[in-house]
Amino acid sequence: MSDNVSNQADALSSYRLSQSFGPFCGRIFVEKNENATALSLYKNMLQTGFLPNNYTFSFVLRACTDNSPVGLASHAQVIKLGWESYDFVLNGLIHLYANWSSVEAARKLFDVSTCRDVITWTALINGYVKSGHVEFARELFDQMPERNEVSWSAMITGYVHMGMFREALELFNDLQLTGLRPNHAGIVGALTACSYLGSLDHGRWIHAYVDRNGTELDRVLGTALVDMYAKCGCIEIACSVFEKMPDKDAFAFTSLISGLANHGQSADAIQVFGRMQSEKVIPNEVTFICVLSACSRMGLVDEGLRIFNCMSVVYGIEPGVQHYGCMVDLLGRAGLLEEAKRLVREMPMEPDSYVLGALLNSCRVHGDVELGKETVESLVERGLDHGGVHVLLSNMYASSNQWDWVVKVRKEMGAKKVKKVPGCSSIEIDGSVSEFIAGDMSYLRVEDVMLVLLGIDNHLKFLLLADDNTNSNMIAY
Repeated sequence: MSDNVSNQADALSSYRLSQSFGPFCGRIFVEKNENATALSLYKNMLQTGFLPNNYTFSFVLRACTDNSPVGLASHAQVIKLGWESYDFVLNGLIHLYANWSSVEAARKLFDVSTCRDVITWTALINGYVKSGHVEFARELFDQMPERNEVSWSAMITGYVHMGMFREALELFNDLQLTGLRPNHAGIVGALTACSYLGSLDHGRWIHAYVDRNGTELDRVLGTALVDMYAKCGCIEIACSVFEKMPDKDAFAFTSLISGLANHGQSADAIQVFGRMQSEKVIPNEVTFICVLSACSRMGLVDEGLRIFNCMSVVYGIEPGVQHYGCMVDLLGRAGLLEEAKRLVREMPMEPDSYVLGALLNSCRVHGDVELGKETVESLVERGLDHGGVHVLLSNMYASSNQWDWVVKVRKEMGAKKVKKVPGCSSIEIDGSVSEFIAGDMSYLRVEDVMLVLLGIDNHLKFLLLADDNTNSNMIAY
């Protein structure tokens, strides 16, 4: 009798210990992103004879996001122990499969769930977004009985990830009407959309919101603001935001370097790169693309070669095809076409349209028609001969008065049904962005636009005529 009592007491003690040790074993390490340690501790727990409970699995499943074999084994154990119907566990399983982009499995778990909360819905939305099915994510989002800041930001981020920037910004505006406060991810997503749309008014409003609420200007948010202002044409404000950032990483420096270079301030861009090095911030591959582009625009051949060579020697970064493209552009702009051609021939990978396009553009600038023709042939062989390539070659022939070749290129374009991608521009008025495509007359107020353009054209002609009359009178005098 006493032995039975003793065994029951030991079993009860072990059960109680497993109830406390189980959740504890995962929570601390998972929250510190030490997933391998958490899983190792969980394995030791099983070997010791302790059984996991539902709270244990809520942390174990979070630790399995990058380890599918252990995750599948954990799911099997969840079923075996009967914990699958518990909210924490079910949400963890849905999040696990969604993170692996196994949305079909996640959806099956979602459909059998009898107690779906906002976390369950958001986990599946994230899964659809990650797998590129943003339309299913939005359908699910619209069906949600309750939404929080995380679910809104998941949908906004999904739109941004798919390049649907207008939809992202519209959804962010809808979020404001609900009275909910956008979280960090939602704000960054909206700023990214503003960057690509050139929506300065929206971006300024978001910046004011950040300042008004005392939101910390961390690396991610600060970089998003720098990028937004730079791409919307306010490089001075971008520099000001950059200086206010308490902690700057390679992404922040790269964003500013890119912005300065794109605004014709290549000297300042190279100076910021030097500051980056002095502050011991390690540049990444994109940093070198931006700074090499700045060197190209300024014609700094020696400086560009030095930076290009230090990539692998100093930082252990092997140059990619885009870096070679920057160097071809640098040499070509400086008139060193033979050196540029040799670099294309000797680069360790196949040249792409960016590399050959840089060489072709240099041929146009310096009037080397033969090398231009050779470059176009290389583009044709690789299937990279889009409309702009043929137009560029045609213009090169025209500039050298080789009209027979111009006709030939145009006929080839017609035979291949090659069309140049039309240019486009956008303008923001009162927070609304309108895009205009060359040759597209379907815009609602196109007649009004044409009248304004005609007025501008006549006004410019009048000013030029007045200027010519003034100069004539001065000469006569």
